[in-house]
Amino acid sequence: MLSECSPMVEVVILPPTTYGLPQLELFFWLIICFPFHIAFLASSFYQVLMLSDLEADFINPYDASSRINYFIVPEFIGQGLLCAFCLLTGHWIMFLMTVPVTCYHMMLYMKQQHLIDVTEVFRVLNSEKKFRLAKLAYYLTIIIITVFRLVLMLVYYLDSEDE
Repeated sequence: MLSECSPMVEVVILPPTTYGLPQLELFFWLIICFPFHIAFLASSFYQVLMLSDLEADFINPYDASSRINYFIVPEFIGQGLLCAFCLLTGHWIMFLMTVPVTCYHMMLYMKQQHLIDVTEVFRVLNSEKKFRLAKLAYYLTIIIITVFRLVLMLVYYLDSEDE
């Protein structure tokens, strides 16, 4: 008897944090996150490469430090913007994954230890190289997550167009 009186209710399961707008979610992952993370990964790889060349004495300390220092401030700004975008768009897991690196970058910037000094580059070479390798691994992990979310959102977007 009860089944005859109750209306049919269709349950639609939306992907997380889309709120019915998969196009905005796709835009966020494709236009904002993916290029930022590719740039961070390339920058970190380049910095590790420069430090390795310096360690092998293929490049002089002035050139190595000036080439690395060129990328540091834009990377810090981009990391802060990406962290803010994740916070403002409600991507809490990505926000929680990016906030430690952003806070560490802010701490280095406030202490004015973010740039590599030409006169002390050989003294801090091993620690800087380890730091850049850890950051490279971190960015690689983040880009794998970003690609996964991008593919997931493409599937949700294409699936929503079929209906």
